[in-house]
Amino acid sequence: MVFPNKSRTATKSVISSHLKTDKDPYSVPGFENYGKHCFTGKLADKYLRKHGSTATLLKDPKWVKDEADVVAAAVLDWAIDHNATTYCHWFQPLASSGFRHGQSGQGSDLVKGETDGSSYPNGGLRATHTAGGYLAIDTSSPIFLRGDTIFIPSIFVSYFGMALDEKTPLLRANDAMSKHGARLLKHLGLDNAKKVGLKANIGLEQEFFLVPRDQFYRRPDLQYTGRTLMGKMPPRGQELSDHYMAPLSTTTPALACMKEIQDECFKMGIPLKTRHREVAPNQFEFAPEYGINNIQIDQNLVVMQVIDEIAAKHGLAALQQEKPFEGINGSGKHNNWSISTGSDIPLFLPGPISKATGNDMSFPIIMAAVVAAIDEHGDLMRMSIASPGNDFRLGCMEAPPAIISTYLGGDLTSYLEAFKDGNKDPYTPNKKEINVGVDNIIPFHVPAEDRNRTSPFPYGGARFEFRAVGSSQNVSMVNTVLNTICAEKFCEFADRIDAGEDAIDIAREALNKHWKVIFNGDGYDLSNQEKLTEDGVWRIDSGVEAIRRLGDEKNMKLFEDMKVMTKDESMARQMCLHDHYTGTVEMEAGAFIDLVNHHVIPSVKAASVGPLAALEGAVQTLKTALKEIHDTEDSYEKAKLARVLRLDTMAELRKFCDAAEEVVPHNLWTLATYKELLFLDSHCSS
Repeated sequence: MVFPNKSRTATKSVISSHLKTDKDPYSVPGFENYGKHCFTGKLADKYLRKHGSTATLLKDPKWVKDEADVVAAAVLDWAIDHNATTYCHWFQPLASSGFRHGQSGQGSDLVKGETDGSSYPNGGLRATHTAGGYLAIDTSSPIFLRGDTIFIPSIFVSYFGMALDEKTPLLRANDAMSKHGARLLKHLGLDNAKKVGLKANIGLEQEFFLVPRDQFYRRPDLQYTGRTLMGKMPPRGQELSDHYMAPLSTTTPALACMKEIQDECFKMGIPLKTRHREVAPNQFEFAPEYGINNIQIDQNLVVMQVIDEIAAKHGLAALQQEKPFEGINGSGKHNNWSISTGSDIPLFLPGPISKATGNDMSFPIIMAAVVAAIDEHGDLMRMSIASPGNDFRLGCMEAPPAIISTYLGGDLTSYLEAFKDGNKDPYTPNKKEINVGVDNIIPFHVPAEDRNRTSPFPYGGARFEFRAVGSSQNVSMVNTVLNTICAEKFCEFADRIDAGEDAIDIAREALNKHWKVIFNGDGYDLSNQEKLTEDGVWRIDSGVEAIRRLGDEKNMKLFEDMKVMTKDESMARQMCLHDHYTGTVEMEAGAFIDLVNHHVIPSVKAASVGPLAALEGAVQTLKTALKEIHDTEDSYEKAKLARVLRLDTMAELRKFCDAAEEVVPHNLWTLATYKELLFLDSHCSS
């Protein structure tokens, strides 16, 4: 339980218990508004019955061809009952952390749409004379309502069927993982594997900051770029670890804001059950119940928008960039990932999968495939988290380093080691008993695995937690990669079994070959980082270089073989991500110049103290560096220059600004300070 007091514990447990036990999770007893803005379950059934159908219809995607008019009529009735006047096809453009509204209007054409795709990032997949963008409903993700608008989750492709969005490759990767995972499971003893298929489930922990909105308006860098480009640390930061899990006080707007965010999400059927304070001052987190990956991603994008909008209503500004402030923790979006059969048998828990297959070796064989996938394609995992903000966060004692290893815990590691050396015993996780020596506290058990916060991809029993994901990211690419690399290994194992090899021998060979990627130690320790690097574990410190791995022949072949992305689609994403990185840095450098010219230099002159000459020189240095970027044509080369400008040049020039803030009297300093931004309990006009 993450809430630190009794009332919050009760709140979470009520929601959690109903969501797990009620047959219709969108009709939760005790929460009459839960799911009322989400067209699924009992709510959808009510409206579909008026037109001679039931909600069962929505489970078969063929309704798009055979029963579109029925569904459209039911959705229209629902919309009218809730005063909605508009609908839109809602999609996720390339290299975007958010989403866009597509074709809007009134009518019953829910299943497809067309819009002008000319102004969206495309990486060369379309030209101005082939500018059509075509939308098709994602039948696996529920239609939902906000305000006066019905939102229809959709994919977005070009006239020639090329994916112009983040969702299409994800759905293809889901299919590939299900297809090849089912083949492997059938070999392991699950006879109905092909019929039920597989699905990937995720839970996304969303971290963010809330700052006073009046102070936010005094920081053009926050407004333009989402992070502070300069700022002296106040005397207090996170030294006492007194913010993490501390009570959300009613003396600030944060608690009321977070409660309203939850309420708004509940209406849309988003089970945002957990809220708490995070490590840094003014840092918070929401986390939902587990769910199918594409639905969870859709819902997370909605949550991010709701956070922004509700924060403004409470006199706050939400900061969802990975590193808004230097000197304190940044924000992540932990991607808890697991695979189960379509009938909800988890693949990463030994008991259920062994029972379902009648084969105690199923679990170690599956784990061998995952370990092999991580080791072979750690470069793609690193690519998937290469958001611009993560350059400041990875390996900085707040997030794992950019070395893609996996933590399995001593218990499971020892078992797999014995398995690859010939042991055939089933895996039974040990449970450790803890006795604290107090009569009124009965000894209790803890899992076999501890929590290793320094690992980018630790196993936590039933799931892996991709801890290195950035808070601002759309995690479609993250989960596209995870599902694709596992699909390939499932396919490889199944192909070799088809050819007559023994599954156990294949798994043992994989573990022996890829054992180096398993690391249970302290990932922050520099000597451990050096050893992992020497051992050949994937390490790519630069986000720009990580993005370039998309165009590597190994990786383009992987995506093409699994029918997830063509080579053109892979290269387009590489270009878009490099352009996105460069564009981010260009905005930051431009904002830095404005801050120095309009705020820092005038404050220094007014006070007659501070490094005036160095500040004036800094402006010229930045202008020269920006010109060099603008004069360079290749996306990759531009991004390399941008990274140097950001991490080296701007970091050095920031020192002059922070030195100026240290000596200029407070009444002459026109920018909001870290002290004014980071402590709601002492600085909030409301």
